[in-house]
Amino acid sequence: MAEAATVAHHSRDLPNPPKIGGFVPFSSCDYPGELACVVFLAGCPWRCHYCHNPHLQARKQVPGVPVWAEILVWLEQRRGLLDAVVFCGGEPLAEKHLPAMLRDVQAMGFKAALHTGGAYPARLAHCLPYLDWVGFDVKTGFADYLQVTLVPRSGDPARTSLQQLIESGVAYECRTTIHPQLHDDAALLALTDTLAGLGVRDYALQRYRPQGVESALLGSNPLPAGYPAAETVAEIAGKFARFCVRND
Repeated sequence: MAEAATVAHHSRDLPNPPKIGGFVPFSSCDYPGELACVVFLAGCPWRCHYCHNPHLQARKQVPGVPVWAEILVWLEQRRGLLDAVVFCGGEPLAEKHLPAMLRDVQAMGFKAALHTGGAYPARLAHCLPYLDWVGFDVKTGFADYLQVTLVPRSGDPARTSLQQLIESGVAYECRTTIHPQLHDDAALLALTDTLAGLGVRDYALQRYRPQGVESALLGSNPLPAGYPAAETVAEIAGKFARFCVRND
């Protein structure tokens, strides 16, 4: 613990340290083509029906999870073994120290990646200079975010954030978690028209998984067969340079 405190002092003196909600030492699927660790940051302003991490919605350090200073010590020992650090949530942009955390990671020689829904455009703007890749969650058509996030006008910051990301030149993927209660085929086609029109080139549909989800609307059943329709998937695929449908 003394060593961890020393690292925290040298990297920056934080009177209100980052709120870490979880830590995964090794992942090969959270940053395409890179071996990474994943830092889950606590806090999210939205309450999406399909959220798999509802325990991370509150802004608090999760007991038993390493603090940031301890993770920095661990990362020092993983130089040359890991490629990158991925920040997830919750909504990681809820963490005010995220730009400084990204600078820490890059100063140690790791790539930095972010999974976000874009709830805080101003903070994303501060983070973009220190990011190598972003996985951007597009919930639904921007005018319809309320039906997914349960927060009015939440599509406005999401759209602003996505436009910032596109204009930044940082590599990214957009993806949408789909369920027929939230997105019929017509809604998916309209959403993907919007994204293609904005300049998105890399897009994925992620099929809803009920495991760990606490949703009265979506329930515990898998998606029905034939959703979305094969014709819809084919039409969407034609709009993007890279496209896939993920089952997990």
